[in-house]
Amino acid sequence: MAKNDSMLAILWMLNSGGKITAKQISEKLEINIRTVYRYIDALCASGVPIISDTGHNGGYHLLNSFIKAPLVFDVEEKKALFHAAAFAKEAGYPLSEVLDHAILKLKMHSNQEQEGLLDRHASELEVINHIEMPFIQPILEQLEWAIENECSIEIDYRTRTEEQPKNRIIDPYGIVYWKNKWYTVAFCHLRNQIRSFRVDRVLRTESTHTKFNRPKAFSTRDFFMKNLLPDLVDREGLVSLNIKGSSEALDELCMHWFLGHHMKERTSNHALFLFEEKSMHHYVPYILLPYGKSIQIVEPQSLKERLVMIASELMKYYQL
Repeated sequence: MAKNDSMLAILWMLNSGGKITAKQISEKLEINIRTVYRYIDALCASGVPIISDTGHNGGYHLLNSFIKAPLVFDVEEKKALFHAAAFAKEAGYPLSEVLDHAILKLKMHSNQEQEGLLDRHASELEVINHIEMPFIQPILEQLEWAIENECSIEIDYRTRTEEQPKNRIIDPYGIVYWKNKWYTVAFCHLRNQIRSFRVDRVLRTESTHTKFNRPKAFSTRDFFMKNLLPDLVDREGLVSLNIKGSSEALDELCMHWFLGHHMKERTSNHALFLFEEKSMHHYVPYILLPYGKSIQIVEPQSLKERLVMIASELMKYYQL
């Protein structure tokens, strides 16, 4: 019996649900017991969860969850995985080579008809990300390794306002993909606090032998979003921003990740937002400027004046 046939036969024997010894397998398949051991090792290496019990009543058996739910995908599930892989790779997923290998396995374990369907499914979805930053791939891989092994890493990091990078030791807790950019949320030893770092601003990484403990129940997503979008519940001193305009323009404004978080009410031609005054004057004008005459600020007057000032500064700048 060929090796693959023997390994498949062993798997079916184990799949019966009971324990079976290497001697019983050897006798049933008429192969050497040492060969049985090699095949068992090969099955384990391929991911089959074989449990080995020693002693008088020992033997091999499969993990119950494997028996009840074998890892077999139908065509629709494979299609979904192919499409998810396309999104991940275009975003610059740090384990792209491993992902390619997994997708290849899915194709290898498909019949000819399924493989043809999968090829057509793979070509029907295109993910276009015009921002390509291959130089961050090794940095993402280093961060992923540090997160998995809970090891601090040393980085040279340049902020938006600094020309020269600063050396830092960070304990990375997780990685976030947000608006075509990668971030890591990490405890910064320089600032002695948890912070978010843009990966494309990391100029150098070096692993260390220092271990750290990730806080229990810490959510990378929650921390990242809370810093971007502060909780406005029970906040005092909020200022109303009332905007009127075309339905299409207001739809876009209300779907904006920042403005949408602050939306209070919406009608067909009006939208009401609530902001902290400082935040509104700092961020909102630059979001509204591209909409030109398709929208109009009803209130507050202070934001109108802020827009006029910014527009005047731009006009003077380009008249030079």
